Amino acid sequence: MSDGLTVRGLSFNYGAKQALKNVSFSLPRGRFCALLGPNGAGKSTLVSLLTRLLVSRDGEIRIAGHNLQTAPRQAMADLGVVFQQPTLDMDLTVRQNMAYFAALHGMPRKAQRDRIDAALDRLNMLERSEEKVRALNGGHRRRMELARALLHEPKVLLLDEPTVGLDAAARHSIVEHVHDLAEGDLCVIWTTHLTDEVRDTDHLLVLHQGEILADGTTRDVRGNQSLPDWFLSQTEVMA
Repeated sequence: MSDGLTVRGLSFNYGAKQALKNVSFSLPRGRFCALLGPNGAGKSTLVSLLTRLLVSRDGEIRIAGHNLQTAPRQAMADLGVVFQQPTLDMDLTVRQNMAYFAALHGMPRKAQRDRIDAALDRLNMLERSEEKVRALNGGHRRRMELARALLHEPKVLLLDEPTVGLDAAARHSIVEHVHDLAEGDLCVIWTTHLTDEVRDTDHLLVLHQGEILADGTTRDVRGNQSLPDWFLSQTEVMA
């Protein structure tokens, strides 16, 4: 199966401070990849580069085979994003928010309703389609953002610490939903600093101080230790 996301030799500086140092990895479609790192590891910088909020001259990013620098329109068309901070219009209904996003992607009006219904139904949100976003709880708002990110049928789905601020039940529900999505033909990249969101069978990238410390299946990376113990030992040693 072709790669969903490939990063080669990516570096980025904020002035004299180096935030990313020669980061390289390749993630296939049909897998859930956890990008795990403590606060300040460089996760937000990497997300900003993947979404073109920042641009680096050093390195290459390919999304579903498209070079983000030379073919940005094609690359971004294959990327779905759920940002850490909510990006919803609170005074519009769920369906209105979805329709606005569909229009931004140039989706024909005739196709919008079916696509919106299918995306909401996939996340068990269809029955709430006519409710205003303001009336939803945090977990349902996140599900709606996830449904919106899938509306244009991307090949790569990027979620930047999507469970921040959610209670334990809502956090568990979102983690389970996204793992289910990755069982198809979707490449999922889930950034987090919480080890309990990562399964033993997930593809795990560990980022610390701007560098990739580990790249492989979680059970192989952690060895004989629990993931929390392994992660703490690695990030403390290099702090």
